[in-house]
Amino acid sequence: MSHPVDIHVGRKLKQIRTLRRLSQTDVARKLDLSFQQIQKYEIGSNRVAASRLFELAQILDVPPSFFFDGLHDNQNEAPVKDAGMEIVTALAAIKDEEIKSRIVTFIEDVSGVTVARRG
Repeated sequence: MSHPVDIHVGRKLKQIRTLRRLSQTDVARKLDLSFQQIQKYEIGSNRVAASRLFELAQILDVPPSFFFDGLHDNQNEAPVKDAGMEIVTALAAIKDEEIKSRIVTFIEDVSGVTVARRG
């Protein structure tokens, strides 16, 4: 059984990886790992070592603390759907890159946040 902290860290990894528009393979290559290892991190079945977490933070351009943000927020509550992940999942399903880009631009305009686009 996976530890709740490992599950949380894995969800945060998947969230930021998806937002950065990187595949599991992209991240795995930068770490000299298999994409299956990234999958295991993301579902929490494998624990991410501190050194690896630091490397992930550098690759994904976030502070290491990002992976622990919100950890204590829902400890005594039922799991809540992550609206951000629902948006990311829906956006990733859009095949037309021009439409996808226009939606991202709209979200950036509304939020006031610009997402770094990786080629």
